[in-house]
This record gives sequence, C-alpha cells and structure tokens, in this order.
Amino acid sequence: MESIRSILPLCDEVIVSVGDSEDETLALIESINSPKIKIFHSVWDDSLKEGGRILAVETDKAFAHVNPDSTWAFYIQADEVLNENDYDAIRAAMEQHKDDKRVEGLLFRYHHFYGSYDYLGDSRTWYNQEIRIVRNLKDIRSYNDAQGFRINGRKLRVKPVNAYIYHYGWVKDLLHAMNKWKNTAKLYHGNHPEKIKHVIEAEWFDYSGIDSLKHFTGKHPAVMKDRIAARNWEFEHDVNKKKFKSFSKKLLYWIEQKMGKRLFDYRNYKLIR
Repeated sequence: MESIRSILPLCDEVIVSVGDSEDETLALIESINSPKIKIFHSVWDDSLKEGGRILAVETDKAFAHVNPDSTWAFYIQADEVLNENDYDAIRAAMEQHKDDKRVEGLLFRYHHFYGSYDYLGDSRTWYNQEIRIVRNLKDIRSYNDAQGFRINGRKLRVKPVNAYIYHYGWVKDLLHAMNKWKNTAKLYHGNHPEKIKHVIEAEWFDYSGIDSLKHFTGKHPAVMKDRIAARNWEFEHDVNKKKFKSFSKKLLYWIEQKMGKRLFDYRNYKLIR
C-alpha cells in the first residue's frame, strides 16, 4: 500500500501485477481508489523457483503493460517506499535526461532498515545503489532475481539521482521476519526442499547475526506514518558492536566510513560521466 501510494504523485499510471493469491492483496490495492492504478492479474510459474528467477519474469510481465507513449518507467518493489522530499529531484532528473538516449536508467541510493524503523544496515551486506527508473524500451529485461536490468544482455547506462529508496523489507517482528525468510527461501530454492530444510523448520528469526547497523536520524516518508505508529514490537541493538566475518570485510567497512567510498563494489549498471 505504502509503496504504491508513494509513487502515485510521480506517475501518469501505475501498473500493479497481482498474483493468484488467496489473501486480501487485490482488495487492498483496489481500496487505494486511484484512477492511475491499472491492475493486471498473473499466475506465477512455480517451476521457475530457482535463484529467484520467477521475480524477474513477473517484473517483465508488468513492464510489458506500460504505455508505449511513456518515456520512463518507475520500478518499485513491495517493500520499498519513496520519500516525498525527493519528488522534485526525481522529476528534475527525468526531465533533464529524457532526450538523452544514452541514458537508459536512473540510479537511486538506498536506506536499508533492519529490525525496526530506527536502524539502518550500513555494511557491504547491503547494495548501496540500484536502478529504479528505466527508459521505456521493450528490449530492457529484469535481471536474475529482479535485482537490476539488462538491455540486449548488457548493463544499462545510467545517471545518478539525488534521491533514496527506503527499503523496509527486514522491519518486522520475529514471527513475520521468520515467515519472510521462509517465503524467500521457497522463491529461491522451492524446487529443492532439502536445501532449505533448516529454514522451514526454524521457529524464530535471529536478528542478532547482522554485521553492522547504525541509527537512522532522518525522516521517514509521510505514507509510513500510520504503519510506524502501529509497531507492536521492540528492537534494540548496540551499534558499536560489529560482527564482520573476515578482516577484509572489516577493513573495507572502515575505509568506506572514513572516506565515503565503497571500494571493489559490484555495480549492476554502467555509470555515464
């Protein structure tokens, strides 16, 4: 709900692909009651549950419904939210680059929340930038597990936007975090239950294994106000305690914190200078 509502002010239309589920997803989306929303129904192919490939296939289905007259397509996942304070910067970037056909996508920075709305993951465990706006070219395809995009097999050429995606996927109480972990495991290894036996049989999610967190001192998107107020669990973490698995990870983290640069990072895109 919050994801969709957060992008509505930026979009002429919002394509929502609804899977063949048995919960209240469809009713919730319809309750937003916006003429911009166009709902399409999809049946997921369970045979593609290996490496999360099914997520890219479903993304491509939704992208195919985007109006061909549109210049840009904003891709957002269900646990991601835009902050209204970034609307102007996003609009400006889309306008600035709309006629520059070299630019095939726009790159966003990320806030990855963990455990609660008060902590951010700040290590290399989390990707720090990703494409979330792509030019409306039908040769563009979602890549791997819908993490990024490719066009004719190569990385997209992109320009950065001074805006953040607020990622809340790991902000849940222990039970719901456990359910997310199990569902994710099934999406990636659903055809090989022996690989995820330890996940399926687990009773609680362990938040304590994270390598590094920091306090979030900014302002959450306005659409998140009610959800944050309804939080019914507590999560506390000593941000001074770090649990890096190797000296190299610890060193690279230290360099990033001191210099503001992430060295030797994998880039799922090609930056245009």
